[in-house]
Amino acid sequence: MNAVLEVRDLSVGYARHHTILHHMNFTVGRGELVGIIGSNGAGKSTLLKTMRGLLAPHAGEALLYGRPVDRYGEKDCARLVSYLQQQVAISFGYTAHDIVMAGRYPYLKFYEQEGPEDEEIVRAAMEYTGVWDIRDKAVQEVSGGQRQRVLLAKILAQQAPLLLLDEPATGLDFIYQEEIFRLCSELCAAGRTAMLVVHELSLAARFCSRLLLIGADGIVADGTPQDVMREELLSRAYGTPVRVAENARTGHIEVFTESERRTLSPLLAVSEDKGATA
Repeated sequence: MNAVLEVRDLSVGYARHHTILHHMNFTVGRGELVGIIGSNGAGKSTLLKTMRGLLAPHAGEALLYGRPVDRYGEKDCARLVSYLQQQVAISFGYTAHDIVMAGRYPYLKFYEQEGPEDEEIVRAAMEYTGVWDIRDKAVQEVSGGQRQRVLLAKILAQQAPLLLLDEPATGLDFIYQEEIFRLCSELCAAGRTAMLVVHELSLAARFCSRLLLIGADGIVADGTPQDVMREELLSRAYGTPVRVAENARTGHIEVFTESERRTLSPLLAVSEDKGATA
């Protein structure tokens, strides 16, 4: 395996004495599409930020191409790894083209303007993600799916071989969700490497070449979707009974929970009398 990212005995968290994930070890090779899955609050986003060097590890280290990520300068690191966070605040007035061009900053000195080569790369990225036709629109005027594709074009324009994406498909309809996963799959097939924090388990099982299942304190499972998408493993990580089934028509994995039936309090019910007088 050509190691792009290596995690050695890594422990991560926010507060100095509040460690969320403990003693993790794994290696990510070139061309892999790795889905990071697990319940809310398990530490998936914290792990991603630490691997990018935005948070200091509590113990251990993350190595990017064999070198600790915190030993890279900001621009040097940005040439090797692109990071898309959950919520991206964008000021009013910036067009889709402006946002994507911002991905070229690692290659420009502070006194340099974008040149013809930068324009060619930006156009190629926007055409690939299908947003070239909205290049002059303000980002606030486009749909959620278009906005995510603009942001994906930005990190493509950054030309980094490693992509770290934090919930890139959350909040999008199923068409855009599949499109984001399909784009990432094509990029990895072409030689890039991607790690995605994912909540859409069925899509993760369908598109990812590997899954990293995060539970309380650390890694519950690491392997192919077939190895990781098991009821006992998912139930342990999510803390609730989880069922896994194969769709007979598509062959895709479907995931759902099996919980106890709850009794609705009369205080939460709407009586027929209230409905009639409303």
